[in-house]
Amino acid sequence: MDNIRFKALAFAISRPGRSVKFPDQKASEYFGELTFNRAAMREYLTEEAYNQVMNSIEKGKKIDRKIADQVAAGIKAWAISKGATHYTHWFLPLTGATAEKHDAFVDPVEGGQGIEKFRGSELTQQEPDASSFPSGGIRSTFEARGYTAWDPTSPAFIMDRTLCIPTVFVSYTGEALDYKTPLLKAIWSIDKAAVDVCRYFDNNITKVFPTLGWEQEYFLVDNALYLARPDLVLTGRTLFGHSSAKDQQLEDHYFGTIPQRVLAFMQEFELEAHRLGIPVKTRHNEVAPNQFECAPVYEEVNLSIDHNQLMMHLLDKVAKRHDFTVLLHEKPFSGINGSGKHNNWSLATNTRENLLSPGKTFKANLRFLTFLVNIIKAVNDHAELIRAIIASPGNDHRLGGNEAPPAIISVFIGSQLTLMLDVISKADKHISINANIDNGLLKNLPKIPEILLDNTDRNRTSPFAFTGNKFEFRAVGSAQTCAPPMIVLNLIVADQLRQFKKEVDALILKKVTKEDALFQVIKRYIRESRKILFEGNNYSQEWEEEALKRGLSNIKATPEALKAFITKKSVDLFERNNVLTKRELIARHEIRLENYTKKIQIESRVLGDLAGNHIIPVAIRYQNTLIENVKGLKQVLDLKTYGKLSQNQMDSITEISEHIDKIKTFLNEMIEARKGANRIQEAEEKAFAYSDTVLPYFEKIRYHADKLELLIDDELWPLPKYRELLFTR
Repeated sequence: MDNIRFKALAFAISRPGRSVKFPDQKASEYFGELTFNRAAMREYLTEEAYNQVMNSIEKGKKIDRKIADQVAAGIKAWAISKGATHYTHWFLPLTGATAEKHDAFVDPVEGGQGIEKFRGSELTQQEPDASSFPSGGIRSTFEARGYTAWDPTSPAFIMDRTLCIPTVFVSYTGEALDYKTPLLKAIWSIDKAAVDVCRYFDNNITKVFPTLGWEQEYFLVDNALYLARPDLVLTGRTLFGHSSAKDQQLEDHYFGTIPQRVLAFMQEFELEAHRLGIPVKTRHNEVAPNQFECAPVYEEVNLSIDHNQLMMHLLDKVAKRHDFTVLLHEKPFSGINGSGKHNNWSLATNTRENLLSPGKTFKANLRFLTFLVNIIKAVNDHAELIRAIIASPGNDHRLGGNEAPPAIISVFIGSQLTLMLDVISKADKHISINANIDNGLLKNLPKIPEILLDNTDRNRTSPFAFTGNKFEFRAVGSAQTCAPPMIVLNLIVADQLRQFKKEVDALILKKVTKEDALFQVIKRYIRESRKILFEGNNYSQEWEEEALKRGLSNIKATPEALKAFITKKSVDLFERNNVLTKRELIARHEIRLENYTKKIQIESRVLGDLAGNHIIPVAIRYQNTLIENVKGLKQVLDLKTYGKLSQNQMDSITEISEHIDKIKTFLNEMIEARKGANRIQEAEEKAFAYSDTVLPYFEKIRYHADKLELLIDDELWPLPKYRELLFTR
């Protein structure tokens, strides 16, 4: 049969699974063997170089140029011993992917021979072309100079015989052209702000660092079927496809037995991840068919983000060896669960404590309460910025579905903590605000009771939920880099902690005791942030109505959400914390808008091509078959019998004609809307035009195309169907 769908399906069914060859070692023996970790540094660096690198990692001190040559020599020797032939500065441009330019270690010398060279200057700095990356107007085509600079806090690693050196990426004029630069600034900011607050409780705390544990959801599709779906290849999601009779409604996939071919892929992926030092720990089936999840052990946030970027590359690379394609799009299939990337965030100290872990003493719980309430206050005050940072065309499809948090930002902390905050916030009803300070303003306030580690239930519908000793930011999309959400979260909490300390110190100067000053500010913050707390079902219509009454925003489209980047409030926030300038924020706003427009534009063109060149011709061909059959019946049957037997086929012909007509009509209208949007020059107006006038046609066209899928002969339908995409192993 010539139908490419059936060829792809036959190929997918017939292919054998790939066997995985495992090393004869325990995982602990090869874990991190391809990373220039501390063990490798001790072996290949001089003591002086090792100490300087450690001081840079732990204390943020700059590495001397002369020491950089020693470090470069050590890294080169280690990399060559592992088979590396090239090196690259590995960075995170504003595309959301990674970037690299490879240079060989070997240099020619006299006599037609070569020698491996790698200098400190090549380790610490390179000059990639900055004009071809998204810059939002910061760089023009004729202004090509940009710099990458070594980030020693994230270890170098070897990928495909290439030494990869994590770096920042900045323009010739100093603006950040990447995600790592503002991320490192936000990490530094929260370190300083949190340490200052910690000193109210423990002077031994000299460093606070945010930690991140991501949960990566993804779909696997057989590669042959993937290649037979132009929409998947070009957009990452299915623009057409009627629901399968069976998908996730029996709830039999979640945590089910992992299919053997998928397990073999997971095992090989984990082997490669562990060699690169990525601490992947968990694997399981997710809710939807052919949907899975992996998750690592928590790490310092900068390293964790680099590992997530690496992991997404590894998933794609290893999947192809097993004849799979990984789909990271937030909503690749309509009608079933989409994919997120839950960001589990917390704050750790140099004393090996988690600041979001409740304690067993009053002092420990007061510190926990301080950080908990400040985080809630930060989310309350910057909810629209948080919504903006997770905005994307893919996430617009996912957010608000009955498997993902809504576009309304709220915080879940559980009934026990909610009760505790309510008690504290209402304590002044019993104690006069003008009470004698010497007797203690909060003298009669019940002390915070011992809080068990598992002090909350889990609310899987909340976009930002406290889950015992961390906050789970569940609204992040699966295809998104973790860097932007972590930049914003660390920034707003750092800024809030600074404000908190300022207010507490002002009360202490007025002779209020430290404990009473802490409680006074905490109580006010609880009252001011009460509207952001929600313990119920975030999926419900009742919550949308309640959120509206509370004054919480419910921004469902990316162009509207992105406005929060460039408000005066956001600009002031980023600038006073020295994370991004107004110019850098405006540039990022422009990039996100252009990215949105281009993705919807691509989807519109692919949708038009598939509907006009694949679906309609097949529908007409089948319709003609029915017409010929009706004509044949008329020739062999008497009029009475013919009338009875031909009516169903005539109804089908009419129904097919109506769907074809609707598709053609909507396609023409969509193309005209797209032409109108393309004439707009201003980025924000253009994005809104695509959102408001082009995107609405997608579902209109899809509705009629999916109806045709049910009417047309299965042997003629050109695109692999949902039942094949989701259930072929």
